[in-house]
Amino acid sequence: MADQKKYIVCIEDDAGIIDLVKVILTRKGYRVNGAVGGREGLELIEREKPDVVLLDLMMPDMDGWEVFHQMRARESTRHIPVIVVTAKAQSIDKVLGLQIAKVDDYLTKPFSPQELVDSIERILSRGSSPS
Repeated sequence: MADQKKYIVCIEDDAGIIDLVKVILTRKGYRVNGAVGGREGLELIEREKPDVVLLDLMMPDMDGWEVFHQMRARESTRHIPVIVVTAKAQSIDKVLGLQIAKVDDYLTKPFSPQELVDSIERILSRGSSPS
């Protein structure tokens, strides 16, 4: 995985979480960039086309669902896998995310470094297999 240098974008309103994600994932060989807030994140995704997006749902400027829907509405970003990373841990939120909105995965905070890495690797291995 390290030789491929997959690119991950983390969209989150807490800079501390972005820093934590960067530490965890760069140690595993990923390139990571962060955006504070939904608007900045959407611009970054559009400009840099990451391999995976980590997306917080509760952000003040533009919530994660709005970012997700705008990504899916754009031809240039609709194929990018999205992992929701949120404090919304109720099972109904997870069902809405995975079954109805069709996000690629759903992690609740606090998450372990291994949960994060496992989720990303699962998503990337799905995308690289021939369909």
